Amino acid sequence: MILLPFEKLPEELKNDSVKKYYDILSKKKGSLLFKRLMDILFSAVLIVLLSIPMLIIALLIKFSSEGPVLYKQERVTKYSVKFNILKFRTMRVGADKSGLLTTKNDNRVTKIGKVLRKFRMDELPQIFHVLSGKMSIVGTRPEVPKYVDEYTDDMYATLLMPAGITSLASIKYKDEDKIIGEIDDPEKIDDVYVNVILKDKMKYNLEYIEKFGFFSDISLMFQTVFQVLF
Repeated sequence: MILLPFEKLPEELKNDSVKKYYDILSKKKGSLLFKRLMDILFSAVLIVLLSIPMLIIALLIKFSSEGPVLYKQERVTKYSVKFNILKFRTMRVGADKSGLLTTKNDNRVTKIGKVLRKFRMDELPQIFHVLSGKMSIVGTRPEVPKYVDEYTDDMYATLLMPAGITSLASIKYKDEDKIIGEIDDPEKIDDVYVNVILKDKMKYNLEYIEKFGFFSDISLMFQTVFQVLF
């Protein structure tokens, strides 16, 4: 992974707050390159190892509910680039029309979907994004453009690196759906997410950039596995 010169970054990233984090990463070019090599190796191995389990999951989804096996949604990754993230479909077709955020016991989630979400197996197709370079194993979870538009100057620093399958914020907010589910007024969900949850998650995301390194990535990977299993 190679950093662009600061002057060539998208306009929204060219501010003093982002420059602080850019300077931190610019001193870790070796670690950034090693991160990309690690992503290629890990994703290639995982694709081989998980090809049969992913095929089984695809068949279970196909025969248990109507609709496509994969769910696509526009997200934002490194340098504000938009892409269609792939997940195994866990909800009824058209469910996102009634809201982008998922709550605990959301009746839009299918029976198979509940199991996939519990063990984060719905995110397995994203290893193909890692291999292509759109994502990384560890990094900031990619947001939809709607929420990226709400970013403050410092939050844009998270777009200096590829979006991640897992992150420090994901681990800290593993029960995000439960928190959202406790909001009585559906119309307030977006407001609470943007002004409370997103801001708090971004503190962890920026902390990740400050402490970025090989061993911190390995640690977050093990923490994620532990969280999913136990």
